Amino acid sequence: MVAKSSNPRRLNVGCGRNIREGWTNLDMAQLPGVDIVANLEQCAEDPLPLDDDSFDEFLLSHVIEHIHQPLPLMQDLWRIAKPGARLNIHVPHGANDDAWEDPTHVRPYFLSSFGYFSQPFYWRADYGYRGDWQTEKVTFVLRRTSCEGLNASQIFEKINKERNLVLEMIASLIAIKPAREPRKNLIRPPEINFQLMD
Repeated sequence: MVAKSSNPRRLNVGCGRNIREGWTNLDMAQLPGVDIVANLEQCAEDPLPLDDDSFDEFLLSHVIEHIHQPLPLMQDLWRIAKPGARLNIHVPHGANDDAWEDPTHVRPYFLSSFGYFSQPFYWRADYGYRGDWQTEKVTFVLRRTSCEGLNASQIFEKINKERNLVLEMIASLIAIKPAREPRKNLIRPPEINFQLMD
């Protein structure tokens, strides 16, 4: 069990204009309210200017789909994460037009995409990634009218067949330290939730 900090440090990664009170706000542009300027695309060559094991919580809200090299970023966030730190990622679902229409989006994300930020997913090949985030939960945000009267299994089947059904996907990850071995039997599927919007 990881002890909770009485004054948790929180990092709002790629915050843009969405400044959060009580958080360290990091962006590549020196916008009003930004505390740290850093290029998220350059984490392999130029790590974030933050200490190892120093943050309790992270937010990446509609950021990672813009990053060409997400593995160096996720490895560096893991470096600065305390053991058991939480990371929430908000992205458009890969089967939504929002994931493709914005020309600054470089890749779509799906349910299993977040597993590649863990070590167990690399049981077949080593791509040099050394971070280890366990995906605890993935929440699909959907319009209530598109899912009324359906059970969870039917909703999930519909998600896998239809475009533009998922408005947003939210992944909740935990920093695993020390990192696990790249072994298939250590893969744990996330809890799946549905959030219905009116």
